[in-house]
Amino acid sequence: MALLKKINRGLFILLILVTLYVLLNKTRSQMPKFSELNDDEIEAGVEDEPDGDVPVLICASEERIGASMATINSVFSNTQANVVFYIVTLRDAIRNIREYIDKTKLRKIKYRILEFNPMVLKGKVNPDSSRPELLHPLNFVRFYLPLLDIENHERIIYLDDDVIVQGDIQELFHIKLKAGHAAAFASDCDLPQTHEMVRSVGMQTTYMGFLDYRKEAVRELGINPTECTFNPGVIVADVAEWKKQKITKQLEKWMTRNFRENLYSSAVAGGVASPPMLIVFHNRYTTIDPRWHVRHLGWSPDAQYPESVLQEAQVLHWNGNFKPWEYPCVHFERWEKWFIPDPTGRFSPIRP
Repeated sequence: MALLKKINRGLFILLILVTLYVLLNKTRSQMPKFSELNDDEIEAGVEDEPDGDVPVLICASEERIGASMATINSVFSNTQANVVFYIVTLRDAIRNIREYIDKTKLRKIKYRILEFNPMVLKGKVNPDSSRPELLHPLNFVRFYLPLLDIENHERIIYLDDDVIVQGDIQELFHIKLKAGHAAAFASDCDLPQTHEMVRSVGMQTTYMGFLDYRKEAVRELGINPTECTFNPGVIVADVAEWKKQKITKQLEKWMTRNFRENLYSSAVAGGVASPPMLIVFHNRYTTIDPRWHVRHLGWSPDAQYPESVLQEAQVLHWNGNFKPWEYPCVHFERWEKWFIPDPTGRFSPIRP
């Protein structure tokens, strides 16, 4: 009998260990994967990064590779800094990206292609947007910055793929973040020259345009609905502070709550990637010089900025429906200056 008890106890312990092993592997499989390829397949011109690098992260979806390449070209062409590009994509676009780079002037850049696993978003995103492209898995990569293979970098710049950089990116990289701040963004109340245009196209620039204040959970946040928002299309992130404050976990918490409770309307806000960041970083971010994020260029095919604003802008952002590689759009000549034709012919701007 005593022997039987020992055998049962041993089997019980073994069962617990097997269960823990299975759960651990399941958790790991749900983490975002940024690379499953060999180093020689995903890297080019990147060794152990020395001090002085400027890491820039850009997502590249298969259908918008040409846009991402224009962003990269604008950064690379306007700086003498040692920029390392982290290009995050899904598996189906990896070879197309490498071909685009290797067969154009971009072959001179330093870069890494990192694969994102969309399964990490399971149970966190509702497929109910009036603009389905805003539900693309790559729109949520910015939530997972510390999980990227950037351990040698204390800071990283994130750029949307509908951005053109006209200034020297190292000036943005070296801005001073306030103590305790994990990121810097441009406030939607900055750059007074753009306010009239923003109002004319009905652009949302306050929290009431992103959160559903009829929900108790939103009201309990204590955020004034008329308070100005910020745009997360350009981010300067302090990786260590991001990890310390568990920013990714906080963002995932609000994604999961919205999945269950519909706390922010994707139809009103134009997407579900911005609201979690607006909540988590409320009153906890450093403001970027507004010239480093002149945005809303894609909100109307008719409303144009004064030439003086465009010339002074260090970053131009076509957030909205009217992208500079499509038609109609505004200020497309500013984007076309940096566009590099796709050597495979897959990506081609639409023009009248």
